[in-house]
Amino acid sequence: MSSRKTLLALALSALLPTGAALAASNDTLIYCSEASPESFNPQIASSGPSFVASSQVLYNRLVNFDPKTNTPVPSLATSWTVSPDGKTWTFSLREGVKFNSNKFFTPTRDFNADDVIFSVMRQKDANHPYHKVSQGNYEYFNDVGLDKLIKEVKKLGDHQVQFVLSEPNAAFLADWGMDFSSILSAEYADAMLKKGTPENVDNWPIGTGPYALQQYKVDSLIRYIANPNYWDGAVPTKHLIFSITPNVQTRLAKLQTNECQIIPAPAPVQFEEIKKDKNLTLHTVDALNVGYLAFNTEKKPFDEVKVRQALNYATDKKAIVDAVFLGSATVAKSPIPPNMLGYNKDLADYPYDVEKAKALLKEAGLEKGFEATLWSMPVQRPYNPNSRRIAEMIQSDWAKVGVKAKIVSWEWGEYLSGMRKGEHDTALFGWMSDNGDPDNFADVLLGCNSIKSGSNAARWCDKGYNDLVEKAKLVSDPAERTKLYGQAQEIFHQQAPWIALANGKTFFATRSNVTGYSVSLMGSDFSKAKLN
Repeated sequence: MSSRKTLLALALSALLPTGAALAASNDTLIYCSEASPESFNPQIASSGPSFVASSQVLYNRLVNFDPKTNTPVPSLATSWTVSPDGKTWTFSLREGVKFNSNKFFTPTRDFNADDVIFSVMRQKDANHPYHKVSQGNYEYFNDVGLDKLIKEVKKLGDHQVQFVLSEPNAAFLADWGMDFSSILSAEYADAMLKKGTPENVDNWPIGTGPYALQQYKVDSLIRYIANPNYWDGAVPTKHLIFSITPNVQTRLAKLQTNECQIIPAPAPVQFEEIKKDKNLTLHTVDALNVGYLAFNTEKKPFDEVKVRQALNYATDKKAIVDAVFLGSATVAKSPIPPNMLGYNKDLADYPYDVEKAKALLKEAGLEKGFEATLWSMPVQRPYNPNSRRIAEMIQSDWAKVGVKAKIVSWEWGEYLSGMRKGEHDTALFGWMSDNGDPDNFADVLLGCNSIKSGSNAARWCDKGYNDLVEKAKLVSDPAERTKLYGQAQEIFHQQAPWIALANGKTFFATRSNVTGYSVSLMGSDFSKAKLN
């Protein structure tokens, strides 16, 4: 168990009795989550299950995303303006927004500009009293470059806040709809600092979202209770429970027996079974994602481009997509999804060519092959619904060119932690868009600055590629951005830090009497979900 998860368990598991069995009723909705959260503070988390359990239930952000256009729309900010030079953004804040309370603290005021400033400066300022609380790794904030981009954040009034940037940035507005941009309570933080328990802000959170946290029993369940004063309308279901269920087969079984009413990421092989059950409904959402295998380019022999190219040729991607995704994905060739601004439709892909792979390995002095570990994710994702099966197919393909891959896996928190530290040789991973902007893929996943923060699983830094994606941030013209990202993708193809595998659709399943629950670019929205 990771140290962070242990702290969460100790902090929360004893706060409520746990004897009652999970049971569905009209005022209780049960969601079968894939994994335990790393943290209940999305600023210091990095996995999908953590964000669903924290930012998407407990918090709000300055902006949300329109589910049809994937463009920013008002949330805690009602409107915004940007200066002609693109360096000054001014946000008008929503009035009358209530924070939740907990056993440690009851708010005395509504949400205001102080909360925005606290939520930003905790992440940005290394000398902030909260910066190092809970280990203080602000991966996303740093990945998108906000640590350097934001020069100053100013309170112009209780309901107006202004950001001064070091340079224009085309993705800046969309960044404020991402999970890490959730707004925390500055008043709560001040109170906990005075009591000497600042970690309560992360372990026992207070936000403005549709639900408040009641209890967390590690690797078992999370209980939430509806916010009675939610600014975006009444929350129809009083009790929300996350039943933590890593096994995809068990999740479906629980859905079928009504132990859960919502499950994420059913396996493609389960689709027909779900469709045939009149009590269940399968839902599909077009997604912006990519699944890939990252080579750790800091380790031999993956520091050699010919080896990386060889294993791209050695991997039968179409066979993998056909066998594992069963029509729920297309073969990927780029770090940017096909339906996103900047995608290079003319980019070449590596065909499956065993002889070419062998020739390149021979040129690299490895004609006898080599051994390496292949990390397989312990969770299902739209971009990778069966990581073990994909790993086994890659293992089989590589064996044909003399490369012996040992498949290993870890608990999800350990998997993420180890990958951030660069402990892997190769690793299956993927990404789902947080903000609808190509920078969220091209830079966050492959930029040089993202090695330190850990989201660049290939640990690959190419100056030519990096210069192009950095320049693309400064440009607002879509055609010019597309050109720059297109050139960057050509370098990606030639240098092959990944095997780009698949672009998958997002699937989830519910009991047929569930209405109001939705999944979009932002993730899961439980605020209108109910049982009929």
